[in-house]
Amino acid sequence: MRNADRLADDLIESDLKELGIAAKKLANHAFKLGGGLGFGTTFLKFLASVAAIYLLILDRTNWRTNMLTTLLVPYIFLSLPSVLFSLLRGEFGKWIAFIAVVLRLFFPRHFPDWLEMPGSLILLLVVAPSLFADTIRNGLIGIFICLAIGCYLLQEHIRASGGFRNSFTKRHGISNTVGIILLLVYPIWCLVLYFL
Repeated sequence: MRNADRLADDLIESDLKELGIAAKKLANHAFKLGGGLGFGTTFLKFLASVAAIYLLILDRTNWRTNMLTTLLVPYIFLSLPSVLFSLLRGEFGKWIAFIAVVLRLFFPRHFPDWLEMPGSLILLLVVAPSLFADTIRNGLIGIFICLAIGCYLLQEHIRASGGFRNSFTKRHGISNTVGIILLLVYPIWCLVLYFL
């Protein structure tokens, strides 16, 4: 029985080593193909947008707080990856915004409350002037706005939880805190790259 256990342990250990080597090769190739640090920025931008969308959904479903989670809408606007931003700013986004406005105007009873924030985001994406959509969004000002929103939401979350330790131990604490911390990673990374 001991030989079988030892053999199983050796096989698992060798598999884990192979997985580590494969992960290193994947990261190395992604770094080379993705243009180096630009890939990291794009990935962190995508991760921050997903975290903001996650927090927005969480707030609309079961995380009712007194925080200004409506700040997530401009955060998503400023951090949405270029591919998704272009898609939602184009004809596709215009149709979604049109349908949202028609539903809100003519069928207000059938327009759920949880669609208010996503509807605002789509309208903001579609009607934002080029100054915001191109210049501020892709510049240092947009990064500072994202950083300010992330810092504000983190400090409000910690305050509402009763302290930093409680923000990880209360119900929904870990997922909310990690989501808010992910909001900070993208702007900090961009600032580090900008000032280096």
